[in-house]
Amino acid sequence: MKKSAAARRNARREALAGYGFVLPQLVGFCLLVLLPLINVFIYSFHNKNMLFGTNIYVGFDNFANLFGNDPLFWLTLKNTLVFSVLLVPLNLVLALLLALYLGEGRPGTRYIRTVIFLPVVTSGVAWAIVWKYLLQGGTAGPINWFLSLLGVQGPNWLLEKGWAMAAVVVNRVLKNLGTNVLIFFGAVMNMPQDVIEAARMDGAGSFTLLRKIKLPLLMPTILMVAIVTMIGSMRVFDTIRLMTDGGPEGSTMVLVYYIYHQAFKMFNTGYASAIAVVLFVIVLVLTIAQWTLRKRVSHYEG
Repeated sequence: MKKSAAARRNARREALAGYGFVLPQLVGFCLLVLLPLINVFIYSFHNKNMLFGTNIYVGFDNFANLFGNDPLFWLTLKNTLVFSVLLVPLNLVLALLLALYLGEGRPGTRYIRTVIFLPVVTSGVAWAIVWKYLLQGGTAGPINWFLSLLGVQGPNWLLEKGWAMAAVVVNRVLKNLGTNVLIFFGAVMNMPQDVIEAARMDGAGSFTLLRKIKLPLLMPTILMVAIVTMIGSMRVFDTIRLMTDGGPEGSTMVLVYYIYHQAFKMFNTGYASAIAVVLFVIVLVLTIAQWTLRKRVSHYEG
């Protein structure tokens, strides 16, 4: 049956209202995300220098120099992968364990939730500055001072290669842990309790219950959180900039910081754009790989 003229007018009016609500977001996305992204790809094929005002098309020369003549790029790539490999599993495991603990309603749940989520709402700059003070070398830093009371000589956390990377990883894990705990907590509370109770009645212990029932039920959420956390670890900047400035000896310089270094210290905008394109491709490939993997390890996606 054909719609009446009034019904068609109402449908058009509703569609226009919907487009009106979407339009500000769409305009903002095009101006602030899509257009800069396109420009980055364009600049990556140019020798663009903001200091001298040059903008010369060079084709793939930036990428050739990046992979063939820039050892610092390979160092920052290695640092980025090490940072992500350390941060993502540590964050996921701690967040999942805390969410499972909170989901059981054990004592102190309210206070634990508050303490865990406080770093999330704290400014990233303030968080990094406070931790830089806490991790000062010698006995000037509160952490090393406390260790000295126990008879332990603390390292120079931010000026020794291995310890500097460990320090920034732990800092970022604690900063973003609350967000993942909140996501996992919601998934834990939505697990079908009848399945869990049936497993308990069949004699399943805590470890078996976790491995055979809870983890498979939580796997879609775990994969989603893993992808988001991995992307976040690839674009960390403020912690590196404020705590170590990429040192010592480039041991904590990651790709995002190297992009900043080339663009705003060396003014090589074209070269920095080429690095940004490489980072974009790496994140895209890892995201697609994890998204494809979900069908093999997750059997409960709705």
